[in-house]
Amino acid sequence: MPRPLRVAIVGAGPAGIYAADALLKSEAAVDPGVSIDLFERMPAPFGLIRYGVAPDHPRIKGIITALHQVLDKPQVRLFGNVDYPGDISLDELRSFYDAVIFSTGATADRALSVPGVDLDGSYGAADFVSWYDGHPDVPRTWPLDAEKVAVLGVGNVALDVARILAKTADELLPTEIPVNVYDGLKANKAVEVHVFGRRGPAQAKFSPMELRELDHSPHIEVIVNPEDIDYDEGSIAERRGNKQTDMVAKTLENWAIRDIGDRPHKLFLHFFESPSEILGEDGRVVGLRTERTELDGTGNVRGTGRFTDWDVQSVYRAVGYLSDELPKLPWDVESGTVPDEGGRVIDAGGHMQSTYVTGWIRRGPIGLIGHTKGDANETVANLLADHAEGRLGAPSSPEAEAVESFLAERGVRYTTWEGWYRLDAAEKALGEPQGRARVKIVEREEMLDASGA
Repeated sequence: MPRPLRVAIVGAGPAGIYAADALLKSEAAVDPGVSIDLFERMPAPFGLIRYGVAPDHPRIKGIITALHQVLDKPQVRLFGNVDYPGDISLDELRSFYDAVIFSTGATADRALSVPGVDLDGSYGAADFVSWYDGHPDVPRTWPLDAEKVAVLGVGNVALDVARILAKTADELLPTEIPVNVYDGLKANKAVEVHVFGRRGPAQAKFSPMELRELDHSPHIEVIVNPEDIDYDEGSIAERRGNKQTDMVAKTLENWAIRDIGDRPHKLFLHFFESPSEILGEDGRVVGLRTERTELDGTGNVRGTGRFTDWDVQSVYRAVGYLSDELPKLPWDVESGTVPDEGGRVIDAGGHMQSTYVTGWIRRGPIGLIGHTKGDANETVANLLADHAEGRLGAPSSPEAEAVESFLAERGVRYTTWEGWYRLDAAEKALGEPQGRARVKIVEREEMLDASGA
């Protein structure tokens, strides 16, 4: 009797779970069947949704409900708190599985080459997001002593960072923020947040809904300079061809023409300002210098040679995420991705046997969470084609229990899907006395204990 197709997925965020879902919906799931193990270095699953989405976005976190349904399937197992390659290597994975899919995402900040970027008070947005989302591997405190703050970038992460900095701690208390984050935000001195974009309103990468949410807080006055509302032929074409771009531009136009209100915290959205230097004194940030830009007719911009110095005491870089290089896999340094063709890993011009990628590690940190579904479907289709044509390697120990024995022998304290339910219940119990949906547990050891690892 043929055994099920055994697949390991490294990374239990949305991309990895979508790949598991694609396998479960395939013909192979019927005959000969599939057996899927997800390996996750964090004690809890869900990746970006747990540790990358702002806590005041419960609508996005609702995606977890759909991901739950996949992980609830009997053909799927979770091995949390298992690090690749520290706890299990590529060769070891291949000894247990017919194929390995990497879906490890992106957690680091993309570099920004401007003078002063290393000053005290200059931060990467990814690190700040990890702090306010209760990531166990970052410090428990964050310096929030700046009254005026700059955020560089015009994507949704920049909006998240700006909004968290501009809101009050008590506004965020009903969310799942951990105790240390609430205490940190309670001491936040920021009353002015300035978001800077190098190009114009039509080139901003905000989602319309995320942008509009900025204006919902009773404490945040969103301000747009009417002089920043400008379009060239390329910008007009962009608006005509993209409904979301047009919605963003209209929202910004409406904010630019209204009277400034009296909400206590001011959040400025600046366009056509390109960061040229982070200014410092005695090793600390004391300002930001930007060069005014202008449209060139195509939707791109050029510098005008006119500079402005902004009085800010900290600067957050939200210019994109970068994936961590994966040992034993080829790596494109420029894009921060694993080279592939249709999800098949490419090394030295050929397909790397039984090895696949999906999500941000494959195409870079772009697009919304749901966009990784298409990646997963293509990768899984090619994996199944390789299986049908006999191109996958043969694992020496394909038995399901072999992996559990291996991790036990290594002394790896791993969590399971059943353990997630226990952790989930523990976090909800912490929130109950305050009428909150949950309070996120931060410490790794406490997560492992709550999970019954």
